[in-house]
Amino acid sequence: MWTEKNDRLSATFMFPDFTQAFSFMTEIAFVCEKMNHHPDWSNVWNRVEISLTTHSANHRITDKDWELAKEIEKIYDRRKN
Repeated sequence: MWTEKNDRLSATFMFPDFTQAFSFMTEIAFVCEKMNHHPDWSNVWNRVEISLTTHSANHRITDKDWELAKEIEKIYDRRKN
């Protein structure tokens, strides 16, 4: 699901519609606040693109990014079913 390229951890998530995509992002936002780790992301209709790096580590991928990626996957998997 996640790919590492150019010092970024990235994934794209697809949903049936905008409302589901946006609610996915909203749920992720609460996790991000708790972890104090915030993604670069975009949303166009039913697609959410997320890119993770650790700003304090000179924008490199760290364990913090992988931890957030795993939490995002859990949210996505729960919403798919």
